[in-house]
Amino acid sequence: MKLALTLSDLRLTAAGRVLVDGFSYRFGAGQLWCIAGPNGAGKSTLIDVIAGLRSPESGQVAIDGRALADWPADALARRRALMPQASHDAFGATVLETVLIARYPYLKGWGWESEADTAVARTALEQLDIAAFAARDVTSLSGGERQRVALATALCQQTPMLLLDEPLAHLDLRHQVECLEVLCAWLAERPEERLVLLSCHDLNLARRFATHALLLDGKGTVIAGEVTEVLSADHASRAFGFPLTLLRDGAHEVLVPRLSSDQPSDSLQL
Repeated sequence: MKLALTLSDLRLTAAGRVLVDGFSYRFGAGQLWCIAGPNGAGKSTLIDVIAGLRSPESGQVAIDGRALADWPADALARRRALMPQASHDAFGATVLETVLIARYPYLKGWGWESEADTAVARTALEQLDIAAFAARDVTSLSGGERQRVALATALCQQTPMLLLDEPLAHLDLRHQVECLEVLCAWLAERPEERLVLLSCHDLNLARRFATHALLLDGKGTVIAGEVTEVLSADHASRAFGFPLTLLRDGAHEVLVPRLSSDQPSDSLQL
């Protein structure tokens, strides 16, 4: 089934502030979206609303033309996976056991994982280059290692839609790039059926790997579209309240803070 995610006249608020106001959009399969914006702009709130964990002030979220409220919990869990911004491990468990939690929506009978479920979990660990961690206690991992386990868990859920809240947090540059490459490869396997939405603070990585972007300013305005158009120097400067400039070196582009001596233009050549 071709995936469709639709937001209709969405209004989000927090602590008396309007974060998103009257936003409507239809997301298509085969796209990798970056949700960007300053701290407190509503990135996590929007992801939680799309995931169905909280309700919007008004408006509606629909998957495949069906409002989230009309989805049974188990069916929704097989249609979208959520990676939260932080993972809290109250009890010790192996990395493999932790990733296998994502197979719960598919379990039948007595609810024990099958060999096929274990194979899916091990494949997800291999994709994130953490197969060697399978027997380790998850509480013994570093922040970056735990983050990759969380992403492996989302992949293990085998849903066509991934909702990832700050998946690159705690990762060094190499692992940030590798995780984005894994997501791009995952999307490319079945572009007509899959969709990724992730929040990210690194605008340059977003411009490099994402196909589209949502830019929130935390005051109700949302800009949506192709990533290079949305994450332009002008749009980003307004959203973040800080002047940025786009530097170009041949085919390479990078957004950097604008210094007082910089030309007042959208882009500069190196």
